[in-house]
Amino acid sequence: MTDARTALRRDLVCVAEVATAHGVHGALKLRCFTEAPENVAHYGPLLDERGREVMRIRILGYWRSGVIVEAEGVRDRTQAEFLRGLRLYVPRARLPEPAEEEYYHVDLIGLEVRDESGAVLGRVVAVQDYGAGELLEFALPSGRTLLVPFTRAAVPEVALAAGHVVVRREALAEEPGTREGVA
Repeated sequence: MTDARTALRRDLVCVAEVATAHGVHGALKLRCFTEAPENVAHYGPLLDERGREVMRIRILGYWRSGVIVEAEGVRDRTQAEFLRGLRLYVPRARLPEPAEEEYYHVDLIGLEVRDESGAVLGRVVAVQDYGAGELLEFALPSGRTLLVPFTRAAVPEVALAAGHVVVRREALAEEPGTREGVA
């Protein structure tokens, strides 16, 4: 998951988040946003959202959403629990260029959302993944948000240079502005 709060710096890419502590000796479970969970350990020191080094890690094992790691300086469960929710970044320069039709979440945040006719629907505010595939979350001018599957069928065009994505209206669970009881 990436949201607008963490997209302030385009030179940093969020690669993981501390999910919870693991055991009593300070190990951490990281929820990974990399193609392969172990990649999070290949990019060097991990940074906070301001670009400050916060940890160096060594992988101990795997769990369903990522990896279990040992982090330098984290010696007990109390220290590990304090880090819960911390998002971990690496400089974009350390990452490989995304393949064709692959995108770093930070590059999608803020893009204008249009329908096939070019009508502006809103702006991408987050990329979510609840386990069944990625979803683009976009905010309507009213402030409400909608989710759309981030698939070619639902989002046929991503134009980073032009600053927009195209969403097929039939992919939306509801039409913007037509929520029952809302004018």
